Amino acid sequence: MVRLSSAISFLVACVSLSPSNGFNVPQSFTSSGLNKVNKYADLVARSREALPSGNGVMTTTSSANMIAGGANAYEEMYDGVRIGPPPDLPSLLLHNRIVYIGMPLVPAVTELVIAELLYLNYEDNSKPITMYINSSGTTTPNGQSVGFETEAFAIADVMKYVRPPVCTVALGQAFGAAAMLLAQGKRGRRFALPNATILLNQPRSQARGQATDIAIKAREVARNRRTTCELIAQACGKPVNNVIEDCQRVKYLQPHEAVEYGLIDKVMVNEASLPVKPSFISQL
Repeated sequence: MVRLSSAISFLVACVSLSPSNGFNVPQSFTSSGLNKVNKYADLVARSREALPSGNGVMTTTSSANMIAGGANAYEEMYDGVRIGPPPDLPSLLLHNRIVYIGMPLVPAVTELVIAELLYLNYEDNSKPITMYINSSGTTTPNGQSVGFETEAFAIADVMKYVRPPVCTVALGQAFGAAAMLLAQGKRGRRFALPNATILLNQPRSQARGQATDIAIKAREVARNRRTTCELIAQACGKPVNNVIEDCQRVKYLQPHEAVEYGLIDKVMVNEASLPVKPSFISQL
């Protein structure tokens, strides 16, 4: 181990004195230094391979193994247990046909969600897709507008376009446009966790400029509000005018109230209520 520490110290010194770091090192010293670096590199490799295994000593494997979800990394074993980087969680979820919306509906989020839905559609058009929603919609939690309702409309259209049934699950919060997406899931497969909060409201407009531009924007916001209420009314089986009236002001719904309203079909209370049981736990 002393020789190993000396080798590492020498490598650091050689790197710090290299010409690429701005030092003018004589060519003779550079050549001999490189030869010593090569020798010490071989020493480090042999010392690492010579480490005993078992009895609490870490050993390494030189082969790259594929971790579930697509992350490719070199693994280390400690007393028979794999030690290494965590799996690539987004790929792990996608591998199990899970789409997670955990941010406001900004263009980058919409692009990713639509891409995942289309990929899962062409990978297997019969297995269901589970969409978990924890989003404040097109606004921040404090009500500041950060996106356009067209982002939610795009996701809703793709949810209907793809052939696999899309199961929706609300957790945390589903506000505004996110509540509309929650209701767009397959009828009978729309769920919420017990402590989720669902909110109905109307789009916000922060138009500025000339009066004519503000009026044009106001008409667009009113049209988007109408479209959102129509999608919710169709999913809930309610008259459009009733939904528009409910969205005039903020309307909070607890999970059991959302079931009565028709936004969801059931409140999940345990693992048995999952629409599709993920398989990644057994793959880790």
